[in-house]
Amino acid sequence: MRASRSRLSAELRSAARPTGEQLHRFEEFLTRTYHRTVPLHWEEDAALKSGFRLQVGSDVYDWTFDGRVRQFTDYLRQLQPGKDDLLPLMRQAVDDWELAAVPEEIGTVRTVDSEIATVTGLEHAQYGEILIFSGGVRGMVQDLRPDGLSCILFGDSEAISAGSMVRRTLKTAGMPVGDEFLGRVVDALGQPIDGRGRLRPQGRRPIEAPAPGILDRQPVNAPMETGLLAIDSMFPIGRGQRELIIGDRQTGKTAVAIDTILNQKGKDVVCIYVAIGQKTSSVAQLVENLKRRGAMDYTCVISAPAGASAALQYIAPYAGCALGEHFMHQGRDVLIVYDDLSKHAVAYRALSLLLERSPGREAYPGDVFYLHSRLLERSAHLSDELGGGSMTALPIVETQAGDVSAYIPTNIISITDGQIFLESDLFFSGQRPAVNVGLSVSRVGGDAQTKAMKSAAGAIRLELAQYREMEVFTQFSSDLDDATKRQLTYGQGLMRLLRQPQYAPFSQHQQVVILVSALGHVMQDVPLERMDAFRAGLLDYVETSGADLCRRIDLTGQLPPEDREEILTLAHEYLEQFRGGGKQGG
Repeated sequence: MRASRSRLSAELRSAARPTGEQLHRFEEFLTRTYHRTVPLHWEEDAALKSGFRLQVGSDVYDWTFDGRVRQFTDYLRQLQPGKDDLLPLMRQAVDDWELAAVPEEIGTVRTVDSEIATVTGLEHAQYGEILIFSGGVRGMVQDLRPDGLSCILFGDSEAISAGSMVRRTLKTAGMPVGDEFLGRVVDALGQPIDGRGRLRPQGRRPIEAPAPGILDRQPVNAPMETGLLAIDSMFPIGRGQRELIIGDRQTGKTAVAIDTILNQKGKDVVCIYVAIGQKTSSVAQLVENLKRRGAMDYTCVISAPAGASAALQYIAPYAGCALGEHFMHQGRDVLIVYDDLSKHAVAYRALSLLLERSPGREAYPGDVFYLHSRLLERSAHLSDELGGGSMTALPIVETQAGDVSAYIPTNIISITDGQIFLESDLFFSGQRPAVNVGLSVSRVGGDAQTKAMKSAAGAIRLELAQYREMEVFTQFSSDLDDATKRQLTYGQGLMRLLRQPQYAPFSQHQQVVILVSALGHVMQDVPLERMDAFRAGLLDYVETSGADLCRRIDLTGQLPPEDREEILTLAHEYLEQFRGGGKQGG
């Protein structure tokens, strides 16, 4: 690195005045380094207890005690000791190390305002580079201007004051990664916040990385089962897909994501849950629920709560994505939940306004679409040449009064491969998960279903749509014929079967049994108030009497005609028991 100004001057600082010989040696160093005569001025600085600090333009040569310690520390960090050779390596490093005339680019803080610091003097700093302020606070360059730069701060801004020094790290923001992150709760910088000690990362990945290209991907054709009958049967999610979960506040969006995480138990899927702008107590409760059900063994929670700075909330999903990419490039399957991107957009809007960027629609900056597209596009099913790993994204977005045409929802809908819309009216009527069949869609569709599920689901979505249409048409009519009444009863039964309690995902064979029985009209005459008991008893009966059948469905993912007939036979047998009021009928 060399100062690039046409007119250079050098400033030498020290506690004591240098001798004539020392000044002569400094002048020779300047001429040799910058190939010109550079005027040199000395200034007394009592804060420098020993050594000299030479500044030439934006280059700083720090030969003080602190500068030597920092240079030696950087030298040690470059060493890569083995398991047992740390002390010998350190002794050798002490013997071999020599103080070098290495220039540092050091800037000066001009202003500090809330979570933003403006800096002058760092002429070669790059967008996204990490800077270190006095006191150890770190920041990331977010705005480059002719008269300086602005950066967002990841620490306490009160520790920084105007006039303090800033150093470049020559590194972009990164996230420590490794297998030890599974089962842990960390912040947006990868530091543990669960009180269980330090983490030993296997490496670092940049939080901003280009998305895989078309040639680096392969089609999404393997299911990422949620365990929720309403979703797996009608809006299947594939490994490598981006499926948006959207709905008003308190309609069960997080519950859908958590049930999907629980359903990955024993399937060798790494799960990452990114909590953005949530209450700390809510995140703690979620972690406790995952622990209680054995899901934290394969899950990492990254939390940037409501009390965290907007800068940490801004980088949290990118940090989670970087961790997911670590596992994806190892050939593993990853499920990542961003909860939620509405708060992420609000945090970015706050930073943009503080950076004095021009506000646009709803005061969001013009690049808010790029904010989420460059995040979600990194989810993919990699080609076999790259290991065949996948990362499936479940972004969550909150709507206001069900308005899916608002700015942020429409942006993310256009980026993702489908959406699951949760409706408030359905939720409060007891239909949970409250999936709106008409507005929900998966653009991958049957490619993300096993043949057994595709065969069992059949035309359930069409039949539910017909039921909803008939329900609206007949709500003002009191005189209905028997066929219409039977169709309404059948549709009500289907809707009731799609109700599912939280933390109780269904396995594949359970979903197939329910769908085949329901679409075969086995449950046509079961009263709605006893439908839950009938479903539970039916599953117990089939798993007991047809254990080989259930195992076959789970292992092969196939549903030949003879297996379908066996399910219907067992369902009719149980129906007779249920009508007779046996124990299995509840």
